[in-house]
Amino acid sequence: MNEKKESIKKVSCEIELTLTVIGGKWKPLIIWFLGTIGTLRFGEIRKLIPKITHKTLTNQLRELEKDELIKRKTYPVVPPKVEYSITEKGKTLLPILEMMCDWAQQNTNLEYELITNLCDGKKKKKFCEK
Repeated sequence: MNEKKESIKKVSCEIELTLTVIGGKWKPLIIWFLGTIGTLRFGEIRKLIPKITHKTLTNQLRELEKDELIKRKTYPVVPPKVEYSITEKGKTLLPILEMMCDWAQQNTNLEYELITNLCDGKKKKKFCEK
């Protein structure tokens, strides 16, 4: 029990806690794709986020799994088959990510150009087709 208390990280407020868990460049995208598309394999996630490195994706998936936002299922086959899916806890973040989409659409200005509009229902569906 002492070990668990020592491993607890202290944060100054709820916003810091949320940003610690989902913060970074790639975690919100991983959560969004698993929440909107469904179960995906490592290579499929990598295709959806082409700029992410193999190592970074591996680390982000491990952290999201540790925080119980996604689950990893390994199948006992050769070659190994691993699938990732969003958990119920992870699904609770989707409204936050959707609000981030809304904010971005309302506040895009000349300094930024949306290359892929993931948040638009029609475009999202087209973009996410396998």
